[in-house]
Amino acid sequence: MTLPEKMENLNQILGDYGSCGIAFSGGVDSTFLLAAAGRRLGKNNVKAYTVIPPYVADWEIDEAEEFTRQMDMRHAMIKVPMPELVRNNPENRCYVCKHALFTLMKKAAAADGLHMLCDGSNQDDLGDYRPGMKALKELEVQSPLLQAGLTKDDIRKVSKEWELSTWDKPPYACLLTRIPHNEEVTTEILDRIEKSELYIMSLGFRHIRVRHHGELARIEIPSDRIAEFLEGDTAEKVYRELKKNGYTYVSLDLGGYRIGNMNMKRGGLSHAE
Repeated sequence: MTLPEKMENLNQILGDYGSCGIAFSGGVDSTFLLAAAGRRLGKNNVKAYTVIPPYVADWEIDEAEEFTRQMDMRHAMIKVPMPELVRNNPENRCYVCKHALFTLMKKAAAADGLHMLCDGSNQDDLGDYRPGMKALKELEVQSPLLQAGLTKDDIRKVSKEWELSTWDKPPYACLLTRIPHNEEVTTEILDRIEKSELYIMSLGFRHIRVRHHGELARIEIPSDRIAEFLEGDTAEKVYRELKKNGYTYVSLDLGGYRIGNMNMKRGGLSHAE
């Protein structure tokens, strides 16, 4: 199927909705979906919903708010406390989290008179371990990008054509994915991870994960940038900063970062997104 055919499918699907709410994170997919829905249905028939639990980075929320402002789209920000069922970071945390947060967004969209709630899942999501998709199916959340056959590359290409600033934004997952399963999640741990990642991003490394293993921070960056990271004083700067953030030991994962890296078991460590 060609990209124009996929876009025609998407417009048909969105047109059939009449109106919809968009679960909005500010990432590549949800930003594209929000823009596409606004174009097809009109801005008054679309609204973005962003739920804000403690394990979503502040900078990501700020970006989401800025993107909706740039697109002149309606946007609701829903701040929520830590769901008790994810406080100990269970292995089914993605399912539990999505079920809780999408339930809130679905109720908000219904209260606003919108016909349904949509998310930004796409064809590529079928090739990775995505337990949260079970929750979306149970709640009857629609995934129009997936239904239209759009891949991540398709979405980035059209986003660039539409001059959406997210077209080349790296993937990002919630901070719970930096913590091993079955470990209690605290505000202090989340703050430590967020500050550490934000500092490394400020040095020009956009694809970054700081995995939390107690006193040890394990840094993941793309393998083709490891040599650059080790040049000059970058490593020393990062070491000093993460020590200030509370880590006793700071390591660089020589395996590098890739999407879904923590969906595997490697070297005895439990991995997630």
